[in-house]
Formats: sequence, structure tokens, C-alpha cells
Amino acid sequence: MGDSRFVNVGLRNIAATILIALGLLFAWEIRGTLMLTFAAVILVVLFTMPVRLLVDRFEMNRILAILVSVVGFFLVLALIGSSILPTILTQFTQLTDRVLPQALQRAQDVINSEALTEQFPFLKDLVNFEFNNELVNQVVSQITDLLGRVGGSVLPVVGGLANTLLSILIIFFISMYLLAEPELYVNGIIKLTPKWYRNRLRAILRRIDLTLRAWLSVTGVSMIVVGLGTGLGLAMLGIQEWVALGVLAGVLSFIPNFGPVVALIPAVAAAIVQAENNIIWTVVIVYGVSFFQSQVLSPVLASERMNMPAILVLLGQIIFGFFFGFLGLMLAVPLSAVVAVLVDEIYVKDILGDRPKTKSAEQPAEDLQELASAPP
Repeated sequence: MGDSRFVNVGLRNIAATILIALGLLFAWEIRGTLMLTFAAVILVVLFTMPVRLLVDRFEMNRILAILVSVVGFFLVLALIGSSILPTILTQFTQLTDRVLPQALQRAQDVINSEALTEQFPFLKDLVNFEFNNELVNQVVSQITDLLGRVGGSVLPVVGGLANTLLSILIIFFISMYLLAEPELYVNGIIKLTPKWYRNRLRAILRRIDLTLRAWLSVTGVSMIVVGLGTGLGLAMLGIQEWVALGVLAGVLSFIPNFGPVVALIPAVAAAIVQAENNIIWTVVIVYGVSFFQSQVLSPVLASERMNMPAILVLLGQIIFGFFFGFLGLMLAVPLSAVVAVLVDEIYVKDILGDRPKTKSAEQPAEDLQELASAPP
């Protein structure tokens, strides 16, 4: 009798292991879809920040609050865009049509100068070409092809840069469905767990929600700081396209590590043409502001508001960038925050039993009506 019970337990463990392995394999195969869904969840969290304010403080109907939040979000973007977008477009046009070609021409002249080629003779043969429109077209074509291949790795579900707009629409509509009936989807996830664990899962989901909200706040502050710092610094150096370059640096600061590199290229090109004596200062400003944002401001804010060590942010960028590509790198910080919450709540507290003795540790379980008002 005891042997048969032991065999049954062993078979259940084997079956559970196989199911877990199959589940992980399935998740890996649809990792692109999962990343798009996670991006939609972040968009939902962003939209629900004003929704909850309107519902709780002004007692507005939820559907109306959602409509006001979404329309207001795009209206604010339109107002901001209408005020600075013409300047940005004009300056970007100047960068691509005038500044970058002139910078390439000056770089060629410097490399082909007699003093430099006498000291390094191989440079003359290495860059012995005439700057013309055909060269520019070839460079643009290669960059476009590279971006297309990057787009295919970032958005494997719909494939390629040409369908990026479709992926954005997918994220938007998924977020709208989640935003319209969050209780339906949250309670659906909760019902997949045993009854005795459902209240606990609500508390975990509540903490994930609060963590993502904190990350959005940290990211917003960081992007504003980088944009203003870079733009004003370049303006002090006499760079005419400082608005466009500041906006570009602020937007690219969302992408850890690689963003500053991309933002540095047009900034240095503009400095070569307009402030040749301040090229080093241009590099210092772009990288200095980005370094302050990535190594000081964001880790400090993330540590205080998200309870995340700075080393975890860096490790998350490496791990998620390796497994999920460029999109994983972009969303590495919120993914790391979610994983940290799950490990702390499920493994440390539930499996290991390492729970704080203070009553405040169970407080998140009392604030779940916003997350899922329906009973399990």
C-alpha cells in the first residue's frame, strides 16, 4: 500500500514536471506575443492613473473616465506636438539635409588631410572616395535595411519594420479591452489558482500594479530630465538644433545603454558643423546627462519608489535583452520589477515563509477592490 502511494506521488511529480516544461516551451514560442501583451498592460496602467483619480475623487462613471483619460492623453500629446513639432521637424530636416552631409564632408577632409595621411598613410586608401548623393543614398539604404532587420527581431509576431504600425495598433486595442473590463481579466487569472490562494494572489497583483505605476513615474521624470538637460546644454554650446536633439535624447533615454549612443551621433555631427571647438563638450553633455540619468537618478528613484536595487536593473537589462531582443531591453526595468515582486511574494514569503511580523505587510490585500471588485 505504501509502495503504491509512493508510486502515485512520483507519477504526479513527473506529470507536473512535464506540464511545467511544456508550459515554458509554449511561453518561449509565443514570447513575442507575451511581450506585446506586457506592453499593453503597461499602457493600461498609464491610462488608469487618471481614471482612478476621476472615479475616486470626482465620482465619475468608469466608462466616461476611461474616455476622458484616453482622449485627454492624446489631446495633450497633440497640444504639445503642435507647439514644438514644427520646430522639431524643421530642425530634423536641417540635421538630415544639411548638417549630417556637411559633417561627413568635414570628417572626410580631416581624414584626407596631408598632415594626417602622412602620419597614417593607410587612411588615404581606406577613405579615398568622393562625397556625393549616391553615397548618401547607399548609407540611408543600409540603415533602412538594418532597421528593418531590427524591427523583425523586435516585433517577431508581425515581422519587420513595415508592420510596426500594426503592432502598435495591436498593443493599443489590447490595452483598450483590458481597460474597459479589468475585473473580467483579473478575476479570470485569479480563478486559475486554488481558492485558498486567491486573496493572496490579489495582494500580489496589487503590488505589481503599484510597482508599474512607480516605474512609469520614474521613467517620465528621467526622460524629462535628459531632454531638458541635453537640449539646454547643447544650446549653451551654440548648437542651433538643440530642441530636436534634446527631444531625441529624451525619447531615446527610454532605451537603456543604446539610447545615448544613438542620440550622440547627430549631436556630434551638429557640433562638427556649428561648434567645432566644442565637440568634446558635446560628448560630455550627451553622455554626462545620460550617465546621471541611468546611474544616479533612475536607480535612486527606482530604489526608493520601486524597492529595486540598482544592480538588479543592470542585470535585468542584460538578461531580458539576451532572451527577448531589443524589445526585452526596452522593457527590461518593468520586467525586472515584476519578477522581483513575484520572487519576493511567492518564493520568499509563501514558500520560505519569511514574512514580516508587522501588520503593514498584509496591507495590500485590503486595497483590492480597485484591482478586481468581483469576489473569487
